[in-house]
Amino acid sequence: MRKKIVAANWKMNLSLEEGKSLVEAIVAGLPELNEMRQVVIAPSFVHLTQTASQLDEYDHVQVAAQNCATESSGAYTGEVSAAMLQSAGVHTVIIGHSERREYFHEADDQLLKKIHQALNNNMQVIFCCGEPLPVRDAGKENEYVAGQIEATLFQLTDDQMKHIVVAYEPIWAIGTGRTASAQQAQAMHAHIRSVLERKFGADTAQRTPILYGGSCNAQNAVELFACGDVDGGLIGGASLKADAFLTIINAMLQS
Repeated sequence: MRKKIVAANWKMNLSLEEGKSLVEAIVAGLPELNEMRQVVIAPSFVHLTQTASQLDEYDHVQVAAQNCATESSGAYTGEVSAAMLQSAGVHTVIIGHSERREYFHEADDQLLKKIHQALNNNMQVIFCCGEPLPVRDAGKENEYVAGQIEATLFQLTDDQMKHIVVAYEPIWAIGTGRTASAQQAQAMHAHIRSVLERKFGADTAQRTPILYGGSCNAQNAVELFACGDVDGGLIGGASLKADAFLTIINAMLQS
């Protein structure tokens, strides 16, 4: 039985007061979770200590950072290290999000450094991968996503993989007017699992949660989460509204 996870990525949204109110609304309607059915909330850096404090008593709701530095300390103005995050009560970090890759030009070698920083500080990593529209249109999506995984996760040990969650982002279906079907999501998730199995074996591949990060919302969550290899979602805009996010959490519990 694989762990199922619904993760909220707030991106660069919400004031401190708005974030506080959103967390209050979420926990007020939160269904019963357990070790195998968890929720992750990833606000921007300024929210982290407040959100961690609000969620301290909820064992199966984790706080995540949206990024971390490639280095452990030093003269890197504007950066936040994994050790700093850990000291703030944050034990999970998103690495390799499509927006970090596109807007900040984060390459695979940088992402691998960040993964090692997180793992060396006993953090869980939500590692993002996914193809843009030209790659999908060319029918090269399987090779593209496999390449992202080979350049990063393939450099880890079996033991380190126990702390990795994969999130698939079909970049071509985010803000383009095109929609990824549940069948397309399942096909790519199954492919990612087969890539992991090729390197790490069946046990690790079957144990690793793979989340869907392509405009999952309250309307399509049930269908997406019913797919055999979709183990939850990395939720963007829908995570900024408590009712919608709670609906998605409940869809995860039904899967």
